[in-house]
Amino acid sequence: QVQLVESGGGLVQAGGSLRLSCAASGSIFSIDVMGWYRQAPGKQRELVATITSGGSTNYAGSLKGRFTISGDNAKNTVYLQMNSLKPEDTAVYYCNALRYSGLWAYDYWGQGTQVTVSS
Repeated sequence: QVQLVESGGGLVQAGGSLRLSCAASGSIFSIDVMGWYRQAPGKQRELVATITSGGSTNYAGSLKGRFTISGDNAKNTVYLQMNSLKPEDTAVYYCNALRYSGLWAYDYWGQGTQVTVSS
């Protein structure tokens, strides 16, 4: 099992920055990919960014350049630096951990952290 705890959300004005953190515990040695997703009211959950255990990153096209995902293996923590925030970035941000085992994939989710960007 993997437990994920997000922090760092809050209220920020447009143009501002926030850094989200996701602390992982449990069977963290087995995690292959960690990522951030977000869900705005009335919308489906969408990918923000992912980072593999080898450090490769992937971003939603519209967010690349403003958002940066990084990891600190010593702290078992993944970060999401969000710059130049826009009101449309308002959403609940969720941390995700993915573990592959043979043909199986196991998904783990945090409880989410609210990010609100005011205009």
